[in-house]
Amino acid sequence: MGISGRIARYFLHSQMTPLLALVAVLLGLFAVLVTPREEEPQINVTMANVLIAYPGASARDVERTVAVPAEQVLSQISGVDHVYSVSRPDMAILTVQFKVGEEHIPSLVKLYDVVHSNVDWLPPTLGVAQPIIKAKGIDDVPVVAFTLWREDPLASGLALTQVAHAIEAELKRVGGTREVATLGATPRVVRVLLNPEKLNAYRLSVQEVRAALQAANVSQSAGSLVQNNREILVQTGNFLSDASEVGELVIGASEGRAVFMHDVAEILDGADQPSSYAWFGTGAAASGKGIKPRGEFTAVTVAVTKKPGENAVEVADRLLQRVEELKGSVIPSDVQVTATRNYGETANDKAKKLIQKLIFATVAVVALVWMAMGRREAFIVGIAVLLTLAATLFASWAWGFTLNRVSLFALIFSIGILVDDAIVVVENVHRHRGLSPHRPLPEIIPEAVDEVGGPTILATFTVIAALLPMAFVSGLMGPYMSPIPINASMGMLISLAVAFVITPWLALRFAAKGGATAEHGGGAAAARFFGPLLAPFLNRELGKPARRKLWLGIVAGLFFAVALGGMKAVVLKMLPFDNKSEFQVVVDMPSGTALEQTAAVLREIGAYLATVPEVSDYQGYAGTASPINFNGLVRQYYLRSAAEQGDLQVNLQDKHERQRSSHEIAGSVRGPIEVIAKKWGANVKIVEVPPGPPVMSPIVAEVYGPDYEGARKVARQVREQFGKTADIVAVDDSVTEAAPKLVLHVLQNKAALLGVAPHDIVDAIHVALSGQDVTSLHDAAAKYAPPLRLGLPPEQRSNIADVLKLKVRSSSGVLVPLSEVVKPVQVERDYPIYRKDLLPVVYVFGDMAGELDSPLYGMFGINAQTAGMALEQGGKLEPYFFKQPSNPYAGYALKWDGEWQVTFETFRDMGIAYAVGLVLIYLLVVAQFKSYLVPLIIMAPIPLTLIGVMPGHALLGSQFTATSMIGMIALAGIIVRNSILLVDFINLQLRDGIALEQAVIAAAAARAKPILLTGLAAMLGALFILDDPIFNGLAIALIFGITVSTALTLVVIPVLYYATLYKKSEGIFNPKGVTP
Repeated sequence: MGISGRIARYFLHSQMTPLLALVAVLLGLFAVLVTPREEEPQINVTMANVLIAYPGASARDVERTVAVPAEQVLSQISGVDHVYSVSRPDMAILTVQFKVGEEHIPSLVKLYDVVHSNVDWLPPTLGVAQPIIKAKGIDDVPVVAFTLWREDPLASGLALTQVAHAIEAELKRVGGTREVATLGATPRVVRVLLNPEKLNAYRLSVQEVRAALQAANVSQSAGSLVQNNREILVQTGNFLSDASEVGELVIGASEGRAVFMHDVAEILDGADQPSSYAWFGTGAAASGKGIKPRGEFTAVTVAVTKKPGENAVEVADRLLQRVEELKGSVIPSDVQVTATRNYGETANDKAKKLIQKLIFATVAVVALVWMAMGRREAFIVGIAVLLTLAATLFASWAWGFTLNRVSLFALIFSIGILVDDAIVVVENVHRHRGLSPHRPLPEIIPEAVDEVGGPTILATFTVIAALLPMAFVSGLMGPYMSPIPINASMGMLISLAVAFVITPWLALRFAAKGGATAEHGGGAAAARFFGPLLAPFLNRELGKPARRKLWLGIVAGLFFAVALGGMKAVVLKMLPFDNKSEFQVVVDMPSGTALEQTAAVLREIGAYLATVPEVSDYQGYAGTASPINFNGLVRQYYLRSAAEQGDLQVNLQDKHERQRSSHEIAGSVRGPIEVIAKKWGANVKIVEVPPGPPVMSPIVAEVYGPDYEGARKVARQVREQFGKTADIVAVDDSVTEAAPKLVLHVLQNKAALLGVAPHDIVDAIHVALSGQDVTSLHDAAAKYAPPLRLGLPPEQRSNIADVLKLKVRSSSGVLVPLSEVVKPVQVERDYPIYRKDLLPVVYVFGDMAGELDSPLYGMFGINAQTAGMALEQGGKLEPYFFKQPSNPYAGYALKWDGEWQVTFETFRDMGIAYAVGLVLIYLLVVAQFKSYLVPLIIMAPIPLTLIGVMPGHALLGSQFTATSMIGMIALAGIIVRNSILLVDFINLQLRDGIALEQAVIAAAAARAKPILLTGLAAMLGALFILDDPIFNGLAIALIFGITVSTALTLVVIPVLYYATLYKKSEGIFNPKGVTP
C-alpha cells in the first residue's frame, strides 16, 4: 500500500483527526478576524523625488550642471528601475523609481546614503542648494478624505482652513492613521505691503525694513540670577504676537521723528493672496449622499493615510466616528463635512460581496456533489472544503496577504480546484463501496484512497506546477496578481492533506450505509455511453479514418480559435476597466496661464458635470493637487502645483444605484468636456482609476535624438499622427508652448560706480515681486505660525515700472532707484528638459476610446504611420518597442511605452511561467509514469483549451486580458489532472489483463464521473466571478475552456493513448500476454 493509503489508514481511527479539523477551523476564524481588509493589494512601489535648487540658472544650465551628474549618482543604487529628471529654470526634479517589490525603508536608506555621501559633487561656490529628498510609496495614498465646506457663498477659505487645522490633531489620534494633511488650504499670512513712494520719502530701503522686522522679533534665555538662595531665570527680548505690534515697530528716523512700520507699509493679517483654489460642487445625484444645497462652495480637504498593515476598513470607520464626535465642538455647526473618499467603505463592500460569493460558490459545489453522489457524500465534501478554506485563509495571512479583491478572487477561483481532491477520494470510496457492498468500510477506505492517491498527488502538484510560476512575474502586475498563484498553490497542498487525513475519517462515520449498486459502481451506464462513442476510433485499421477526422477537426478548431484574435473578434487588452465610483478630469492650460483662468475652466467643466445624472459631487483644485490615488502616485500628480494646472475629482453615486458603469460615464462626458476645453485652449484628460498597475499614460511615445530641439520638432510630428489616428483621445506632449519672460539685467558697471551691490538689487526685486517671509508671528492661538511676508501690494506688482521705483542703499548711504541699475529685456521662457535613464527625451501621450477600447491597437495604428516617417531634419524615424535606442545620437528614434510596456512584460513573463509550468508538469509525469511518451499524451489536451477559451470570449463580447491568461495557465493543470486520472486507470486495467480497447473504454466510463464533477465544480466557482469586470476573463477562460477541453479529453486521451500504444501494448502494459 502506498503512502496515501497508509496515511488514510492511520488517521481513520486517530483521536488527532477531529482535533486537526478543529484547529483548522479556529485558525480560519483567527485569520478572518485579524487579516487587514483593503480594496487592492498593497504593492511595494517606492519612489522618491530629489529636488535640487539652482537659483537663477537656465533650464539648460540646470540640466548640464545638476541633472546629468545627479542621474549618474542615483543610477548607482542597486534596485533602481528608472531615473527620471525634469530640468526647469532654478530647479531640477529627479525621480528615482525602484523596482517593484523592493522594500521601502531599505531602498530609502540606500538613496539617502548615496545622496549624502556625494554632497561634494558640485563646487560649493556654484550656488546649488542641498538636495531635498521626498519619498513616496503606496502608504502615501489617502484612504479617507473629508471635504469641509460652508453653504455661505462668501465663506472664507481661511476660516475653513483653521477648522481643518484644528481637526488634524484629533484625526491623528485615531489608531492606525499615518499622515493627516490639509489640501487646498488658504494659509494665514501677515502681509507687510510696502509703499515705494513713502519708503523713498522717509529715505528707507527694503533691506532696512526687513532688518528691522527680524531684529524686533527676537527672544532668548539670557541666563539666571541668584538672589536669596533662589535661582531666577532671565529671558531677554519679545516676540511679535499681533499684527498691531508689527505696525508700531520703529524702523528708522526722519527729520527728528520716529518712522513706524505703518508709516511706510500697510499691515494685513488674514488670508494670503490666492496661490490655489479649492471648492466643492454638488451634482444631480447629491441627494443620495444627503447633500441638500446645490452649487459650488469654497472648501478645503483633509486627507488621511494609514500605517502599513492596518485594516483600512477599521481605520476608516474610526475616522468617520471621530468626525461625528467633533461636529458642534471643534467643527462649527455651519461647516459641512462630506467624506469625498472612503476606501475603507469600498474595501469592506468588496470584501463582503466576495465573501458572499465564496459562500455561494462553496454551497453550489456541495449541491453539485449532493446531486451526483448523495447528501452524505455532499456533507463530507462540504466539510473538507470548509476546512481547506479555513486553513488557506490562515496560510494567506501568515504569508502576509491582506483580504483584498485579488486574494478573495483567488479563493473563489480556487474553490473549483480545492474541492477536486475531496471529490476524487469520496467518489472512489463511493465506487468501491458499490463494488464490494459486504466488505467492512474500514478496509475499503484505505484501499480506495490508495488507488487514487498516486494520481491525486501527481495531479495536485501538476496544478501547482502550472500556477506557481506566475508568482514570479515581474513588474507591477506580478505582485498585484501574486495572491492567485500563491493562495491557490497553498490551498491545493492543504486540500491534499485534508483529502488524505480528514476526508477518510469523515467517510467512515458519515458515508451512506447502503453504498452504491454494483452497476453504478462499475459504471455500466457510462460504459454503455462510451462504448459506442469510442468504438469507431479503437480499431487498428478501420479506425484510422475516424481518428484522422478527429485530429483534423481539432486542428481546424485551434486555427479558428487563434484566428478570432487576428480578426479582432476577440480584442486583446491588459485589463478591462472596473466599475468604480470616481474619476478625474485633469486640466492643463498653456504655460503662463493665470491661476484665475485655470479655475474658470474648471468651474465651467464642473457646471457641466453637475448635470450628469450619476454625479453626486465633485471637488475642484486649481494650482494645487487633489488627494492622490495609486494612479496619481505613479503619475506624480502630487507635484501638480503650477498655476496652469488643475483637476476635478468626480464622485459618482454607488454603482448599485446606477445603470451605467463608471467607464461608460467617463466616455460619455469626454466629448462635452473637450468642447469646453477647446474654447479655453485647455488640454483635458478623463482619468479613470486603472483596473491594475497604473502607467504614465495608456499610450506613451518617447522621442530620442541627437538634438533636444530637434526631438521636440519630431515629437510635434508624432503628435500630429496621434491626432489623425482613429479613436485616439487625450493627446498631449511634454513640449510646452512659448511664454513671455522678462529678464532684468543688472548693469554691473553702473551699479559698481554707484556703490550698489548686485545682490541687493536682486534681493529687492525678489521681495517686491514674490514677497519674502522674513520672520514669523508668535500667535499662541495659531497651530502653524503665520509668516510675516514683506512685499508690494498686488496692484503695484503687475507693472514693472512701479517695482523699479524701489530704491536700494549704496555703500555711501545714498538711495539709488532700481530703474537706474537694471535693464528690462523681453525673452521667451525656458522650456523644461526631460530625461529618462540618462538620456534626454520628449514625451507624447494619448489614450484610446471607441469600439476596441484597447490602447495596444491604437499604438500599433500610430506606429504604422510613424515607423520610417520622413523627418524635417532628414532621415527617418526608427521605432523601438522593448528598450531605448542603444545609440540615440545616430538619428531620431521613437520608443513605445505606457500600457504596451506593461502588457509586453506581463504576457512575456506569463508566457515564460506557462512554459516553465509545462516543463514542470512534464517532469512530474515522467517521474510518475517512467516514460517520456506518456507525459506528452497526458499533456496533449492543453492546447485544446484554446478551442473553448477564444470562442467563449468572442461569444460574450469580452476582451482577452491578463486574467484570461491566468485562466489558461490554470487550465493546463486542471486538464492534465483529468488526463492523469484516465491514463492511470487505463494502466491499472492493462496490468489486470484487460484488453487495450476495453481498458480505454472502462477508464473513460469509470473516471468520467470524477472528471465531470471536478470540471463542473471549477466551472461553478468561476461562474460567481463572471460578473466582475476585471476577473471576467479568468471566469470565461475557465468555464468555456473546461467545457470544451473536458469533453474532448474524455475522447482525445483514450483515442490518442490507444493510437499511440496499441503496437507497443503487448509485453509492456499487458504482462499476461492478452492481445489488444
